[in-house]
Amino acid sequence: MFDGIIQNIFNALQWGSFYSLIALGYCLVYGVLLLINFAHGDVFMVGAYLAFFLATCLLGAGSLPHWLILALIVPLTMILTSLVGVAIERVAYRPLRRKGANKLYVVITALMCGLILEHANLAIFGASRRSFPTLVDQATINLAGLSVTNLKMAVIVVAFLVFILLELVISKTKIGMAMRAISYDRFAIPLMGIPPENIIVFTFALGSGLAGLAGLLFAMSYPVLDPYMGAMIGWKAFIAAVVGGIGEIRGALVGGFLLGFVEIMAVAFFPSTFRDLIAFTILLLILWKKPTGLFGVSRYQKI
Repeated sequence: MFDGIIQNIFNALQWGSFYSLIALGYCLVYGVLLLINFAHGDVFMVGAYLAFFLATCLLGAGSLPHWLILALIVPLTMILTSLVGVAIERVAYRPLRRKGANKLYVVITALMCGLILEHANLAIFGASRRSFPTLVDQATINLAGLSVTNLKMAVIVVAFLVFILLELVISKTKIGMAMRAISYDRFAIPLMGIPPENIIVFTFALGSGLAGLAGLLFAMSYPVLDPYMGAMIGWKAFIAAVVGGIGEIRGALVGGFLLGFVEIMAVAFFPSTFRDLIAFTILLLILWKKPTGLFGVSRYQKI
């Protein structure tokens, strides 16, 4: 019984890692623009497909060792996915922002961007599911009598390392300080000599790159890809970000792992059909008790 609970904890940490990496992208964009980028879940899907095609091409190009292929596709996937995020910001969000469009139109545009990514994938590559190639030979690691795969441990470690690096970027670098400044007063930033458009582009690139990394890790862990794979996990990551406190990267991390734990433990003790019901009920109760999320704070605006 105890071994089963510990095993479920590792499973929850793995799922929480996926949610947290995606939720961090939501928090970054919201923290800078007060915008919910609802296309972010589909950017995660694009990252998984980009990693698939990169891995397939490199495997077919020659006798490169798998560790070298993995070392190449991680940065390439993040860079290409970052470009996708920047393109969405340039084509869809920037024109609306410059025209002073109502936030409702921006939200609708974000939803349409997600649908475009999904159906473009469907139209170009078809509805057939694709199997991600094996790049890491899964080995079992025994920890105090518990069996954990090396890939599962790698996903968990990467999620925490990304959080630590992101925290350092936000708190210790000039561009991180500019991101925090623009979140407080976007109109005063140009008066301080900081180009706000450059900060916005960097934020979209960083958030989309994290979504691409999450897509790669997810595809390696559950190697079946389909055009709609980002829809549900994207919505769940958004809910995790809101529960943690949208705009707070600590909240994204905690909210993602909280959702992962609730889902896995619900499946462990109840039928799997109750998973989403129990998980979302608990999250709803948290928001009912603390509407700003676990780490969120109320914002006051003078009119």
